[in-house]
Amino acid sequence: MLDLLDSLLKLLQGSALGQTVRSAEYLYPVLEATHILGIALLVGPAFTFDVRLTGVGHRVVSVTTAARYLLPVSHIGFAITVITGIALLSAQATVVAGAGAAPWKFGLLILACLNVLVFHYGIYRRVDEWTDSAVTPVAARVGAGVSLTAWTGVIFAGRLLAYT
Repeated sequence: MLDLLDSLLKLLQGSALGQTVRSAEYLYPVLEATHILGIALLVGPAFTFDVRLTGVGHRVVSVTTAARYLLPVSHIGFAITVITGIALLSAQATVVAGAGAAPWKFGLLILACLNVLVFHYGIYRRVDEWTDSAVTPVAARVGAGVSLTAWTGVIFAGRLLAYT
C-alpha cells in the first residue's frame, strides 16, 4: 500500500502540473493565496452551520435555512481548496508526504469528509423533524463537534507542513 502511495506521489510530482507549479515564477504563491481563500469559504460557513447545530441561534434561523445559505458557499470553498491543494501538492508531493504533519492533515481531512457524508446521509435526512428545535439531536451535535474539531485540525496540520 505504501509503495502504491509513493508511486502516485512521484507520478503527481513528475507530472506536467508539478513541473508547471515548480517552474512558473508566481504560480505557487498565487495558488497558496487562493488555497487560503478557499479554506475561508469552506470553513467559515461550515463552522457557522456547525455552531447552529449545537443550538446557537435556534430562535433566529432554522437548521434548513442555515444549510440552504451556508452549505453551497462551503461547497465552493471545498472545490477551490481541493483543486489548489492538489496543484500545491504536485510541486513537492514526496517532500510534503514525508513531513510529520502530513498523516495528521490527510487523516483529519478524511475524517472531516466522512463526517459530512455520515451527517447528510444519516441524521440530516430527518431534518424536517427537528429543524426548528432548540436542542438538535445528539447525532447532529456530535457531527458538529467532529466537524469543528476535524477542520480545525486540518488547518493546523496544514500550516505545520511547512515546519515539520
